[in-house]
Amino acid sequence: MNTVLAAIREFLKHQVAVGNAPTAVLGMLYEVAGDRDLPVEVRGEAVDYARARHRAAVPDEPVDRASDEEVLALLRACRTARDRLIVLLMARAGLRRGEAAGLRREDIHFLVDARHLGCSVPGSHLHVVRRDNGSGAWAKSRRARAVPVDFLLLQAFDQYAVERARCVEAVLGDVVLVNLSRPPVGAPMKPGAVNELLVRLSERAELERVVHPHALRHAFAANVVEVGGAIDEVQQLLGHASVTST
Repeated sequence: MNTVLAAIREFLKHQVAVGNAPTAVLGMLYEVAGDRDLPVEVRGEAVDYARARHRAAVPDEPVDRASDEEVLALLRACRTARDRLIVLLMARAGLRRGEAAGLRREDIHFLVDARHLGCSVPGSHLHVVRRDNGSGAWAKSRRARAVPVDFLLLQAFDQYAVERARCVEAVLGDVVLVNLSRPPVGAPMKPGAVNELLVRLSERAELERVVHPHALRHAFAANVVEVGGAIDEVQQLLGHASVTST
């Protein structure tokens, strides 16, 4: 937001400098002070400035991220391979809850080379695609993205694939995450069910708080930064339209 405000101020400064706007505009945008920073064309006028009057507040609270200890505790509290996969999709791939619930089997490219599938992205990865899944699961970003996955996610998915294959009702379905015990069995999980799962896991793990889906996503982003990832790389992995959000 501050980037947008700065761009607007620069535009209006230019308009004053070329005579398309009155110098009084600068007094609305900047606090009055000396004229050394004013455009040359308007120096000496009665209205000048020192700093911007309007700035969006920047929160100084730390980002609500799940700690590595909390993620490990959640994984230990899982009773099914599906639940472990859900935790890892958010904590190790940075997916939103709707993106995880909306994954289809065609989005999973857990191969070294997926060119025979028509995909040029190298290495094991998954695709996040915005589509109507009929379960309320939506990818927030309109732009599709590919997210690399590590061996923990690969292992978790393999274990879940065996578990899912035992659910007769889910065999022909394309959505990855399905109900294994709660009715309707075999139906796609809804995003709200992800929240309910994390509440149960947090309680079962005896954590001091409930770890929400976004705290796991934030943990992923923070870990990428801590190992040297650039902010634009994190932006791409998270699917943010603007680096300001990142």
